[in-house]
Amino acid sequence: MALPFIEIIEAVTPDPNLLMWKFADADKEIKNGAKLTVRESQQVLLLNEGVTADVFSPGLHTLHTANIPVLSRLKGWKYGFESPFKADIYFFNTYNFINNKWGTPAPILMKDPEFGQVRVRAFGSFDIKIEDVAVFFKKYAGSYPVLTITELQYQLRDFIAPRFGEVLANENITVTDVAGNISTLAAKIKPYLDPYFKDLGLALTQFTITSVTLPDEVTAYYDKVTGMNMISDMDKYAKFNTANAIGQPGTAVNDATQNALAMGVMLNQLQQNATTPQQPPAADDITAKLQKLKSLFDAGLIDEEEYKNKKAALINTL
Repeated sequence: MALPFIEIIEAVTPDPNLLMWKFADADKEIKNGAKLTVRESQQVLLLNEGVTADVFSPGLHTLHTANIPVLSRLKGWKYGFESPFKADIYFFNTYNFINNKWGTPAPILMKDPEFGQVRVRAFGSFDIKIEDVAVFFKKYAGSYPVLTITELQYQLRDFIAPRFGEVLANENITVTDVAGNISTLAAKIKPYLDPYFKDLGLALTQFTITSVTLPDEVTAYYDKVTGMNMISDMDKYAKFNTANAIGQPGTAVNDATQNALAMGVMLNQLQQNATTPQQPPAADDITAKLQKLKSLFDAGLIDEEEYKNKKAALINTL
């Protein structure tokens, strides 16, 4: 008993995560003149003997063998244009698949003029859609009866991470640029990714970097620089930190703060002593101040020129 022919072909997307699925034809032949309904955000591909016969966009289509170029050109077509024909039918979702996550599986090494070699990690998301069904089927999806966005995500993630590192190197991007303007960085990276997606029949509609993680020592340095840039009154800053440290002894942060404040007080006293007319101090007092001044210089709290000037001033008081 002959199987009935397929006269109506249509499919509602069974899963929003599906990129492509094969229409269940139960090995039936398609009746010449069958109706094919393609909904918005769908496209349909007909495959005959492993060759793409035609691709159909949204709308109602009447399938005639004479109107399907590949079928009419196939060598040895044996049925004639009025007979049923056999073809595999694939539906594709062509809407945007959004918020696909990507990230660097391991830190990426970048060169920075200030810090040298720095390891950074980055995370973000990207949106894609199928732009050319025939190319996508040929280059990637042809061996799958069903394909979800999840299977494709893994391959795309593995591609994005190395390109991120390449852009950091090719564009001479500094650590400050990476941490301070991720939107601009994302805009620089996207053109490097577009050709790869296009080669798969895909369009990269959006690429976003949500965060960049820097080494702790780099972050700590910029925190200090930012804090110092915000200080307009060193005296008020010292008083604030002194008050903040009262009643909270014993922590490494407070100990460091108190040591820094003590150094600041010593430096302030030396400045006053060097600029205010005073009675000539005793030699022992000068020796002690010179030792304190040398300690400040060794700790990097004053530069060489300041050290020499203040040392000369102290010696002149003898």
